[in-house]
Amino acid sequence: MRHSRRQGLSVRLAGSVAAAALAALAAGLPSLASEFATGTRRDAEFGFARLMYSDGRGFGSWRGAWLVDYPEAEYHFTQGIERLTRVDIGEPVMIDLAQDSLFDHPWLYAVEVGRWYLSDFEAERLREYLLRGGFLMVDDFHGTYEWAVFMESMRRVFPDRPLVDIPDEDPIMHVLYDVDERIQIPGIFPIMQGITYEQDGVTPVWRGIYDDAGRLMVVVNHNMDLGDAWEHADDPRYPQPMTTLAYRFAANYVLYAMTH
Repeated sequence: MRHSRRQGLSVRLAGSVAAAALAALAAGLPSLASEFATGTRRDAEFGFARLMYSDGRGFGSWRGAWLVDYPEAEYHFTQGIERLTRVDIGEPVMIDLAQDSLFDHPWLYAVEVGRWYLSDFEAERLREYLLRGGFLMVDDFHGTYEWAVFMESMRRVFPDRPLVDIPDEDPIMHVLYDVDERIQIPGIFPIMQGITYEQDGVTPVWRGIYDDAGRLMVVVNHNMDLGDAWEHADDPRYPQPMTTLAYRFAANYVLYAMTH
């Protein structure tokens, strides 16, 4: 995928936006709900919405876990979805759970959730978002310890709903592509070391949480890093079959979120 001059400018502006947001955080602002953090959204069917969350240290650490792979993952994701579907894609945004604009987005992406620690307020807001029709994709966390950290917060979001394996016949696996192959989609650094896993996360996991009508609200990609597969789509070091599969999952997730 080649960057046009306009696209290159967009990436540079996105970097400036992130820097401004982080500067605001360092200044101790009480909320992330600012124009710097959220960007602007043109009239479009869909926009990549990255979830801003707190970890045990709050929002204040530089390049917090929720910013991993930003903005490269967004850029390549957007390019791929535009090529594979007819969905009109808007500009990527970053969303704080405190913002009312949260409910404008049918799909949220949360990365490195093995480090998150949602406050009671965040857990309540995320539960409301999901029950009102929202969709959450979580990605890029690995191993037993990070799973336990993720679940500690997720149980406060849904203490009464199980997180279960997604069956092969689930509509999310067939909404656009019939995704019949479930291989581990790793980050680029394990690939460069000749392996496909991190920590003790040898077995890839696709799990989800359903609402009362059987709609998937949360999709969990554990022991995988789809964000890296998108980000390194044009890197010869990253295997093309894994990138292809990552984009097929992404297209299915987006269309499912928009139609269910």
